Amino acid sequence: MIAKIIAPENSIHVTINLPASKSLSNRALIIRALSGKDFEIKNLSEAEDTKILLRSLDSTHKTIDVGAAGTAMRFLTAYFAINEGEKILTGTERMKQRPIASLVDALKSLGAKIEYLDKTGFPPIKIKGKRLIKKEVEIDGSISSQFLSGLLMIAPVLGNGLSINIKGNLVSRPYAEMTIGLMQHFGVSVSWTRNRIEILPQSYQAKPYKAEPDWSAAAFWYSLVALSEDAEIILTGLQKESLQGDSVLPELMNQFGVATEFLNNGIKLRQSSIVNRQSSIKIDFTNFPDLAQSLTVLAAALDLEIQFSGIENLRLKETDRISALQTELKKFGKDFIKEGDYFILKGKFKRSEQSIETYDDHRMVMAFAPLALICENINIQNPETVKKSYPGFWEDLKLCDFMVTSGK
Repeated sequence: MIAKIIAPENSIHVTINLPASKSLSNRALIIRALSGKDFEIKNLSEAEDTKILLRSLDSTHKTIDVGAAGTAMRFLTAYFAINEGEKILTGTERMKQRPIASLVDALKSLGAKIEYLDKTGFPPIKIKGKRLIKKEVEIDGSISSQFLSGLLMIAPVLGNGLSINIKGNLVSRPYAEMTIGLMQHFGVSVSWTRNRIEILPQSYQAKPYKAEPDWSAAAFWYSLVALSEDAEIILTGLQKESLQGDSVLPELMNQFGVATEFLNNGIKLRQSSIVNRQSSIKIDFTNFPDLAQSLTVLAAALDLEIQFSGIENLRLKETDRISALQTELKKFGKDFIKEGDYFILKGKFKRSEQSIETYDDHRMVMAFAPLALICENINIQNPETVKKSYPGFWEDLKLCDFMVTSGK
């Protein structure tokens, strides 16, 4: 399927209720399962990833297919390793190409029984759950913070707790901090000193929880404002004090000429009174890699000079996101290349009609859709992939009077 997007002729003035954070929702679901108690999770994400995790936790089947849900694969690996029974975790062909060895090695060092059913280091895997009593583990932090988060959440319910030593540079540290923040909300104490985290045996306290709206989803709306001639957008529910690392967006987007006003219940986005885009923008995405695609496409559309770093791990996501960006941006006359320690953009942006391949990656859809504001037509292939994180994306876009038609 292809979605053809035509921008509105009028200015954009709209209020949007963003979807709930799937990152927070998924962690809350795992913590609830580990607590052994039932409690209400309000504003639970309706993203496909969260639905998959919820079904997997409730499933009595031996084989669990998580599809393309990387978070579910990592978190369930740790969860099933300490719960009695045998489970096989599998997923899409792309999931079978995404490494999981660092997490499996860490769990096996604690005594877990996990074996690879195909290629060593990658799903599918077979897990025979058992009680783990060893209390010291080492994890490579340079591949995915989800590996660390999976260990963190099971740590307090282990017989002797857990001391985690992080080797290498920890990518996406705010996501690990998000996990700890949520654990603390449910009554668990955590000590983190330099590269060592210590968690004593404890019980999660059952208490109601309400997931925050998704700061990652806000990136698309920031791009719309930056590319629009006249836009004012209110995003409800977002707060300055947030567990989400992507709440850095207001600071980042100020460089692209978008001002953020914090309201009592949300934020208001508008172009700065005098659009003050920096001539050269330098960003390290190590702590917020999910923003890289939107900001790269936006920088390309505005013909800004950039130096982006901390994005090498994008090659291990739903698709090789660096290669995907390079291929699709080239259609608009932009080269996204690595020079030394940075990725830069070269070439003049061509405002032409294009069909965008999205590689079954929800963030590719949302990164390129705003280009409809400056290009005559933008055609997005496989638009339904947004259900992974933002199921209501297209309906929200229509609230801004965008015309979205479907075709083959």
